[in-house]
Order: sequence, then C-alpha cells, then structure tokens
Amino acid sequence: MPPTTPNGRTPITHVPLSTTPLPPLDPHVEPWPGKTEEIGGVGLHLRRTPGADGTVAVYVHGLGGSSTNWTELAALLAPAATGIAVDLPGFGFSEPPSEFDFGLNSHAALLAEFLDGLGKGPVHLLGNSMGGAIALLVAARRPELVRTLTLISPAMPDRRVDHRRLSDPRMALAYLPFVGKRVRRALAALGPEERAKQVIKLCFADPAAFSERRLAELAEEHSARAEFAWAAPAMARSTFGIFRAWFSRGPASLWAAAAEVTVPTLVVWGEKDRVISVRRASRTATLMPRARLLVLPRTGHVAQMERPNTVAKAVLGMWERVEADRW
Repeated sequence: MPPTTPNGRTPITHVPLSTTPLPPLDPHVEPWPGKTEEIGGVGLHLRRTPGADGTVAVYVHGLGGSSTNWTELAALLAPAATGIAVDLPGFGFSEPPSEFDFGLNSHAALLAEFLDGLGKGPVHLLGNSMGGAIALLVAARRPELVRTLTLISPAMPDRRVDHRRLSDPRMALAYLPFVGKRVRRALAALGPEERAKQVIKLCFADPAAFSERRLAELAEEHSARAEFAWAAPAMARSTFGIFRAWFSRGPASLWAAAAEVTVPTLVVWGEKDRVISVRRASRTATLMPRARLLVLPRTGHVAQMERPNTVAKAVLGMWERVEADRW
C-alpha cells in the first residue's frame, strides 16, 4: 500500500509507473491519417489511433499545436486504449464555427459536446498546455464524461513577464499600436521550417532531440495552415482567451476549477518548462483531491513528445490502479 499523509491522502508525488511492457517506440511512426468528423453536432478534424476495444483516450493539444502532438504517446498506449486526437477549433485542420469566441470556456463547452456525442461513456482525457486547461474545465464541469484526467504542463495562471516564454520575442509587440502591424507582417514572412524550429526551441528542453522527420512534418503543417484565413485570428484570439482566464478571479478562475475536479488525475510537468513554470505544478496537483504529480527532469513543455515512454508508463500506471480502485 502507498504511504498516506495525516489527512489520509496519498502523497501527490507517489506516482506508480506501470510495469506492463509497452510497444517499441518507433521514432518514425507517422501520424494516423486525419479527417473531419461531425460528432455530437461538433465538427472537428481528428486522428484516430486504433487500439483496445471498449476503452477510449481523447488527446487535446496546446496553443499552436495540433493532433500530431500525440502521435508517439497514442501509439504507446494503443494496446490499452483506442486514441482520438482532436484539432481544436482554429487549430490543425479544424475550421472554427462561425461566431466561436476562442475563450477557454468556449473550447471546453465544445469539447464536452464532442465527448458527449461519442457515446462511449467516460473517456480517459489527456490535455497539454492550453488543452490541459480545457480538459481541466471539462472534468470540473462534466465529470460524468471523464474516467481519468492527465494534465501535461496545463496552462494554469502564470503571469510572468518574460520574453523567453515566446517562440519569437517580437510576438510581444505584435498587437501594440503603431508597430504591431509591421511586426505581424515580419512574423508572417517567416518560412514554415523557421517557424517550426522556433516552436521546438521553446517547447523542448533539448531541441536537438526533435528528429528531422518530425521537424519536416511540423513545417509541412505550418505551411498548410498558412493557407487558412482563420488560422492566425484563431491563434491570436485563443491567446487572449488564455490571458483572460489567467486574470479571472474567484469562482471563474482556473484555480477554483481545479478544486472542483474529483476524477482521478495525473499531473505531469517538465522541470525545464519555459512556457508554464513548474512552480505551478504542486499547487495544481494539491488542489485536486485525487491528483498525483510527476515532475520530469531535463524536460520542457511537451513531455508527451520529449519523454513519451515515461509519460506512457505513468498514464498506464494510473489507468491500471484506477481499474483496481487503488488510486
């Protein structure tokens, strides 16, 4: 039996790793082909990873990301769960609905409709960064839809002013009066490979670990998205949606929402995360009564991409113990 604290809770840092063998990690595994599907009245571009029947894992990417951010992790977990990685509205290849406002609450409401429409019962819900905040809101408001929750560097309020948190420091000037228009033109002129390299430099503790093959895939996706008139506005408005959530107080804050999450939860954070500080990790996990926390050294903002084997073992460890009623 795991140790307990004086209040009877298992210490949040007690994260059991599964000993079930994982499939060999193929660094060249290709993202499963995606297509737009309408489920529960919600049209999203999805990538389905075939896996175990009867168990569904839904993967939700972060700001500027897409369903391809989950390729390795979904493949590693496929023996235990069928995977559905979504492109959120305005990201990847999901065209946003008209009048969609891109706030975290709107993203969460739409995702909840999608999960409800799946008709598969509660799912294992995994989210990274902005997707983590969205998944947290869904779990807090619609717990019947969520069997377990995995949050990887969720976008909890982190109002530090630090240009190193941006993939390009010029982004801080992009929406200022007078200079903003010129800066946005300069950013738009960047080539897709240069954009991709900036993102990887920001999100990985060791950018050199990102393979050339994956870089080419990311650059190709950036190039394709450049053709969508809705892509840049979706990015800007979702960014502002995160900022609004960070400055919300009382019952509307993400901290308040975290305290409402009662489903079994695993929080994973990279010690070298430059985007959302690991200093937010302990508070995030402590607020959720059934959460545990895994902090990974030498890891940045996208642990599911940088440390997929370790994350898979931790996620599977939670799933196994939840099934055995030992979490």
